[in-house]
Amino acid sequence: MNTLVKATNLKKSFDTGSVVTHVLRGIDLEIKQGEFVAIMGKSGAGKSTLMYQLSALDIPTSGEIIVDGIDVAKLNEKERTAFRLSTLGYVFQDYALVPDLNARENVMMPLLMRCLTWDDAEQKAEKSLDDVGLVNKYTNLPSELSGGEQQRVAVARAIAIEPKIIFADEPTANLDSVSGQQVVDLLTNLHKNKGQTIVMVTHEMEYTESCDSIIEMEDGLISGEMDK
Repeated sequence: MNTLVKATNLKKSFDTGSVVTHVLRGIDLEIKQGEFVAIMGKSGAGKSTLMYQLSALDIPTSGEIIVDGIDVAKLNEKERTAFRLSTLGYVFQDYALVPDLNARENVMMPLLMRCLTWDDAEQKAEKSLDDVGLVNKYTNLPSELSGGEQQRVAVARAIAIEPKIIFADEPTANLDSVSGQQVVDLLTNLHKNKGQTIVMVTHEMEYTESCDSIIEMEDGLISGEMDK
């Protein structure tokens, strides 16, 4: 399999002016195309910070990140935005849905930002919502959906652009165990049936059963890797 993500000596620090906090302290990793990778570790280990660097939502203090052949750390903000829209899908723990837009409109947003016509975006959004089991929820606002349904809308939004990689940052954190398992099952099916590359941050070992590998983090470093 081709290497889709490669990080070399990746470091990230936050400088408040009086204190410098080193969150990532030299990360080296590779993620192959078609892999389902879990990133685990205690709170404060640097999991979400690593996810933000790998997914081009932030830029590292130093080091190199190659995603789909592009050195994302060297892109300016406009270029990174365009790269994210064309290549990456995101699922966040807080769903990140626009409260005044219905489910279909939330899924349509990144498609319209890619300059699809309204009709094409609507068709793709409905197909994605169908794929995550929300056939009858097109016009529901987020406030009219359960937490699990809101997260499924977020998954639909992520897959609608047909991304090379889906980054899921603790997608089950705000869900009960049943809803959490349903979301993980959706991701697992995408991986198994469509060969989707997925990088997921999680605290829960039971949600990693279908992952190809697990990366353990501690104090801003990779403390272990396990292939399954």
